[in-house]
Amino acid sequence: MDTRVDEVLKNLRRNNMAGYVVANRKELVELIGELIPKGTTVGCGDSVTLEQTGVFDFLRNEDYVFYDKHKPGLTSAEKREIYLNNFSADTFITGSNAVTADGKIFNIDGNGSRVAPMLYGPKQVIVVVGTNKMVENVEQAVERTRQIAAPLDAKRLMKETPCTKLERCIDCNHKQRICNDFVLITGQFIADRIKVIVVNETLGY
Repeated sequence: MDTRVDEVLKNLRRNNMAGYVVANRKELVELIGELIPKGTTVGCGDSVTLEQTGVFDFLRNEDYVFYDKHKPGLTSAEKREIYLNNFSADTFITGSNAVTADGKIFNIDGNGSRVAPMLYGPKQVIVVVGTNKMVENVEQAVERTRQIAAPLDAKRLMKETPCTKLERCIDCNHKQRICNDFVLITGQFIADRIKVIVVNETLGY
């Protein structure tokens, strides 16, 4: 696994993105505290990985202006305002569906609120993934996301799409379909704007 992680990090750097590896959740939170200056604005994407690792709680309890989309009771209008604020955030932090061996980041999104700030806006984007998100190539990234991550995420979001019952994607046209935006990031103009942290654990889905 160490060799595989080294290859991913090397190729991320080749694609003008930074790569880090940490052993566990404690090291992850410590690194995030080093990468995000206190007092700055932080936006986030929906992420089981960040929930599992305590990153959201860390951001809520430290000296950050955190655009917290997970506050209970938010209206649709309030959520939209947070989504728009993410574009001007100093840091946007999120998980990812897959990272390829040649240093590319792949995600499928429902309404684009997660992938859009990854592409443009925030000065810094931090992507946190477990080793289970590493795949050989883009084809495997798409397959993994559609057949593993998307059905589980649709179930978590209490959608009524076929995948929640079949536990696999059939490329449906359901009105609640969450597989709408397929985004592959292959590199960056600004060096190290995107920083990928690989945690040596199985995280998210």
